Amino acid sequence: MSRSLDAQDRLQQLETIIGRPAGHLGLAEQLTETLRRLREAMGVDTATVLRYQASGHQLVAFAAAGIEEEVHQGVRVPVGSGFAGRVALEQQPVVLDHVDETTVVNALLWERGLHSMLGVPMVAGTELVGVLHIGSVAPRRFTEADVATLQLLADRLATVTLAEALEENRTATMALQRSLLPSRLPAVPGLTFGARYVPGAETGLGGDWYDLFLLPGERLGVVMGDVSGHGLDAAVIMGRLRSALRAYALDCESPAEVLAKLDRKANHFEHGAMATVAYGIIDAGRETLTLSLAGHLPPVLVEPGGSGRLVDVPPDPPIGLTIGQPERRTTVLALPPGGVLALYTDGLVERRDRPVDTGMRQLADALRAGEPERVCAQLMAAMIGNQPAQDDVALLAIRREVVPAGG
Repeated sequence: MSRSLDAQDRLQQLETIIGRPAGHLGLAEQLTETLRRLREAMGVDTATVLRYQASGHQLVAFAAAGIEEEVHQGVRVPVGSGFAGRVALEQQPVVLDHVDETTVVNALLWERGLHSMLGVPMVAGTELVGVLHIGSVAPRRFTEADVATLQLLADRLATVTLAEALEENRTATMALQRSLLPSRLPAVPGLTFGARYVPGAETGLGGDWYDLFLLPGERLGVVMGDVSGHGLDAAVIMGRLRSALRAYALDCESPAEVLAKLDRKANHFEHGAMATVAYGIIDAGRETLTLSLAGHLPPVLVEPGGSGRLVDVPPDPPIGLTIGQPERRTTVLALPPGGVLALYTDGLVERRDRPVDTGMRQLADALRAGEPERVCAQLMAAMIGNQPAQDDVALLAIRREVVPAGG
């Protein structure tokens, strides 16, 4: 039988290959094994999967058989350039009947001696996942049946690869967030703390964070931030902003100056990123908090025996969205003995059935003075209840301890 006549047999063979994943192998190893079997099934010399990297708008060699050096050497192909780049750009099969520097940008392909190539897009739904291509040293006319066979395999591999990529993203995001959020709240004389972080049920992990750190002169830095977006990209940006803010906090006395420097850094290095940030400094006497808001929601404060209230702090522009150098302001808040200050991200107060303003008022009504961990539990019960949070939630409660008379 000719190659063009046994397409149905090859389809069945490819179904068998795809249907026997080795559970102990990682994705790259599974794809490599599949590509080895693909070479045998279609009688070709090389087979390669290149994954699409959206951040660089390029294809990266991920698995190969017969031309493994593509992976070992980290081959990268810009979308729109050469053979694989054209497949990705047009998202249509492409056949080459000669391979040289005029048709491909990857020199390894013509150095391998390939004469004919067939490439198809790997698409899951509407999302480009990568490109699958095969090559033959001998001149070969790839038929419509060949294209259909390879496209079927590419569609299956795209689904598997995308699912694995999403899981990799989630796992990496969780690991990054765990490393960046305080694993243990600090022991600070005169203050006690409680905190919560819950990923959104619909959005998954993202760029919400809180931070507490000691500053020279026994002062305490307090941060609550929310990077726009979700997933690993947002978490990575969050990590960079967190580190930069800490560095600026060591050199600047004013929270407004710290946020101004952070905004300048984000506009220069984090193009397209946006974050809201609340940054304040609690003085050595634990009597006041000097606070500046970069687009962030105001905290809520309650005194012992009283009702919670939203703190009147003017919001300045968010981080990453400003043009020029806008004036950033600070507000000094008195921290009453026994009082509790709660900082939070919008996931706590905003839901589809509850506008953010309504949620903020409900949060203020629910806040009562008490031990901070219990305060967090009460606020989460009041605002989240038995329904999963739609967006990330970060919550930080700070209580100024009551110093006994004569203490």
